[in-house]
Amino acid sequence: MTNQPLSSNNPSVDLEYRRRKSAEEMRYQVISFTLMIFLTLIAFASVAMKGFTAWFTIPFILLLAAVQVVFQLFYFMHMSHKGHEAPTLFLFSGVFVGFLAILTFLTIIWW
Repeated sequence: MTNQPLSSNNPSVDLEYRRRKSAEEMRYQVISFTLMIFLTLIAFASVAMKGFTAWFTIPFILLLAAVQVVFQLFYFMHMSHKGHEAPTLFLFSGVFVGFLAILTFLTIIWW
């Protein structure tokens, strides 16, 4: 997709561009919402199934939760748009530091 100017000094062209972008954004949000509902149903099914042990179910649910957090950040919180690079960097840096802190404490306690 090429970079298009935000204002072409033609109101009908600008209106059409905004409608097209809004429709595209809404389509992404509906698809993301549908995928999140599907992932939730998979999580419920994995708990309801008697064949899975807790050693499989708990990490599987945590993985599905992490995927849903990414969907929510990038599609519902609009972090995939331009201008959100710095908050994204700080957010994922904080997640990385938190993960390292948890890993450190678990390592200290277990070994």
